[in-house]
Amino acid sequence: MEHLDIIIRTATFADVDYATIITNEMEASAKARGTGIAKRSPDYIALKMEEGKAVIAVTQNGDWVGFCYIEAWGDEKYVANSGLIVAPAFRKTGVAKKIKEAIFKLSRKKYPEAKIFGLTTGLAVMKINSDLGYEPVTYSELTDDEQFWAGCKSCINYEILMSKDRKNCMCTAMLYDPKDHYEPEETAQDFKTHSKLYERFMKMKKNKMLRFIMKAKGGGGNKMVFRQMMSWFS
Repeated sequence: MEHLDIIIRTATFADVDYATIITNEMEASAKARGTGIAKRSPDYIALKMEEGKAVIAVTQNGDWVGFCYIEAWGDEKYVANSGLIVAPAFRKTGVAKKIKEAIFKLSRKKYPEAKIFGLTTGLAVMKINSDLGYEPVTYSELTDDEQFWAGCKSCINYEILMSKDRKNCMCTAMLYDPKDHYEPEETAQDFKTHSKLYERFMKMKKNKMLRFIMKAKGGGGNKMVFRQMMSWFS
């Protein structure tokens, strides 16, 4: 289903009434996927709106459609585009990609020198990031800001993260370095060429992590592909 009346823009103070529905949907979506997120309060989301560090999508009638926000870490040397969420009725319409494009542009405008990174458990988000110029990296290439990693404490996979000394977890790390990066056409083509391989290794990673959980409870030559495999199995 295509929705032609969606407005995607930088969020403002006038959007704070959407904060609760956004955080509720974030939590519900994470539970449905069986994955965890760094939980945020409505007040935190509202603050991002007030600061102009978020992108919101709404219909012309004012119905909420989607959202994403910016967080800066490590003295603003790193930026994360976090909390991407789309209302169930508007999923698989292409709006998530448009929101990611908008928050990426906003991040580049506000923090032109910062490295932009993200953590995802989904192949769809990985594709969107690849289209923007992100490439898969190891966790060691992300920020070492303790506050960022503390945000993972509310994630159901936090025990796995810490057991791996923060070098690996269920999420895939992706990074855009403004000073040293592939062109979007290159990263998009890489994903297209190796998407089946990425998908296979994501499943292998999930199975490996699940075996780790059970145990704890008692019970291709390409640079990007190589770095992805290293990040999953380090």
